[in-house]
Amino acid sequence: MADNVGRWLGGSPMAVLGRLILASILVGVILAALGLDPFDIVRSAERLFRWFWNMGFDAFRWLWRYFLLGAVIVIPIWIIMRLINGARGR
Repeated sequence: MADNVGRWLGGSPMAVLGRLILASILVGVILAALGLDPFDIVRSAERLFRWFWNMGFDAFRWLWRYFLLGAVIVIPIWIIMRLINGARGR
């Protein structure tokens, strides 16, 4: 069971947690350099939720477009990373 969890996570849970913490810090530094702070993100999420509530189904179409736009970048990077990690014997 633990092997399945490790395989699903992409490594041991502690190693994955460490990588996620380091990646979060790095992204946080980049976002701070761009002038963003966590409260901007919280306010943006609140605005997004209110907008979804007010717009109804048009919001789903909007969300789908942004999902596809992001997926064009995220999914290939994820596949490449999985292939690289697979080549290493993980």
